[in-house]
Amino acid sequence: MISKQTIDKIFSTIRVEEIVGEYVQLKRAGSNFKGLSPFHEEKSPSFVVSPSKQIWKDFSTGKGGTAISFLMEIENFTYPEALRHAAKKYGIEIEEDQREFSEEAKHAQTEKDQLYKIHEVANSYYQEILWDSEEGKSIGLAYFRERELKDDIIKKFQLGYSPEKKNAFTAYAEEKGYSKEILEKSGLSIFPENTPSGIDRFRERVIFPIHSFSGRVLGFGARILKNNVKTAKYLNSPETEIYHKSNVLYGLNQSKQAISRKNICLLVEGYMDVIALHMAGIENVVASSGTSLTTEQIKLIKRLTENVTILFDGDNAGIKASFRSIDMLLTEGMNIRVLLFPDGDDPDSFSRKHPQDYVEKFIENEAKDFIDFKAEILLREVGNDPIKKAEAIRDIVKSVGFVQNALKREVYLKEVSNKFGLSEQSLFNELDVQKQITQNQHQHVQQQKEKVQPKLEVVPLDTEKEDPYLYDVLFMESKLVDHMLMFGDIVLKRMNEKNEEYQITVIEEILLHFEEEQYSFLVKGNEIIIDQVKEGIQKDELRSGNFFVSFMDEEITSKVVDALMPLDELENWGSRNIYPPNYGDKIAEQVQGDVLLHKYRYIDYLIKETAKQLDEFSGKDEGKYYELIKKITLLKQASMKLSDIIEYSPIKGIYVDRKR
Repeated sequence: MISKQTIDKIFSTIRVEEIVGEYVQLKRAGSNFKGLSPFHEEKSPSFVVSPSKQIWKDFSTGKGGTAISFLMEIENFTYPEALRHAAKKYGIEIEEDQREFSEEAKHAQTEKDQLYKIHEVANSYYQEILWDSEEGKSIGLAYFRERELKDDIIKKFQLGYSPEKKNAFTAYAEEKGYSKEILEKSGLSIFPENTPSGIDRFRERVIFPIHSFSGRVLGFGARILKNNVKTAKYLNSPETEIYHKSNVLYGLNQSKQAISRKNICLLVEGYMDVIALHMAGIENVVASSGTSLTTEQIKLIKRLTENVTILFDGDNAGIKASFRSIDMLLTEGMNIRVLLFPDGDDPDSFSRKHPQDYVEKFIENEAKDFIDFKAEILLREVGNDPIKKAEAIRDIVKSVGFVQNALKREVYLKEVSNKFGLSEQSLFNELDVQKQITQNQHQHVQQQKEKVQPKLEVVPLDTEKEDPYLYDVLFMESKLVDHMLMFGDIVLKRMNEKNEEYQITVIEEILLHFEEEQYSFLVKGNEIIIDQVKEGIQKDELRSGNFFVSFMDEEITSKVVDALMPLDELENWGSRNIYPPNYGDKIAEQVQGDVLLHKYRYIDYLIKETAKQLDEFSGKDEGKYYELIKKITLLKQASMKLSDIIEYSPIKGIYVDRKR
């Protein structure tokens, strides 16, 4: 188990804006950063990162927390995995608590953990074979050097080699204690009935590890080097619990910072295209790894940039098939340009022929918008045939229909109008036709889905919302705890009954209120926070929001982030020369008023709960019945006194329309 000292060092070193910034395109908004939610489809940014508080909040889903909880959420890491990932990024050495680690090691690992670990073992093994074995150096390393790859690039992409022996890795992994079952589920080994010792899936091939966004090895691509063998040139890992090829882009882990920095992504087809461009100094590049581009892959790119340039081989026979990818990119709101390399060249060969500046300028100057690109491809075979020309234009207009922004759509249609000498009205009419066709197809698909979908059950309202008295108490209880988290260490000046001034912190004043009322907390998360606060006071510590930020309990973390980052953080009023009062500017009055209001709401709740018991004792236990009547009378008297103090009336509300 990771030692507490290491965990403290990780939390004090990491920067939430840097870690989140690898997944979300963040833009400065006052003292915070804003971006589109990575967890929810949205057009207006509701994801806020606070560098000063070292927390993030996704207002569209309600999620929030620290850099570590973000990694857990987006990468499905466990807490230790997220800590290790952050430590690796910041060069922090992990110290293990040996006693606790030995106990932790006894616990059974989940299958998913084992899949991640066996892929890391395989990745290290293939690299070791490439660099240290005679077979690896003479075949695998020789191939990479023949392709003019430098050693630092080979190591950057962790390229490897799988030896000729049919079960070399399988035997190696079994010696390490990995079962045949996990080897088979990982796709790294195959166990036919006639070969119980197993066969390595990637034997006698050079290896390209496929990484997740964060750098974990999910699977492998492998290229065979012999030409006289009747087998696939490239072989990829099968789908597993951790590897879904439609959700992964090759090179994204190595390229994400460059993509975000340059605000553009180059999209290529193969592993070597990515690697060659990196070697040429062009790092903002990813590959779809031989699969058709998917919506999930586009969303990965969109976290970093909305600008994509697709790079095609000059003689690529499948260019027309790429039109579907263009339409998908447009649907996701991406800005697209397309580049065709000269005949006989691909990104790999072209980048090896020319220096970096030349390649960068060629891509920048020669890339066309999707209209010019589609026109060039579609009109090659049209000749003077007006029908074929009309079909080509219809195809281009259909793509324009996938553009989500109305202004962009109109600009593109004007461009088509100028290019082909057609009236804008006729193009708008055609666009309406194409949109109607698409809408009808979508409705048909939805109708088919609805036929097989079960009826939805009616979910009842939350219990506390059905009971207004309970809801009011819960609201004020949470508000007081929020004050403790946000302003707990602020010192308040108060006057005692003798008109003498004394000082007390926000935490102490609210805690004193709860203790005087002998208040039983109705929200479990609040009770945990208060217990921690009390423990802190016993140790002469004031535990406010920052203490709980790294408190790895999802309910607590969410509660703390809500308190530290209110909804107002979404607005950057200063950019409009509007400067409203800040939350907490009058914290002394707020705490005093909210303590009284909580007391008032709690008394109302107790009156209602006590009244419920009257029927139970009426005519059965006269002593208990009158005891309850007396309690209700005293509570009502206290309620009336409080209503005068807080200026409550059924018409004006509390504090004269004071916002709750």
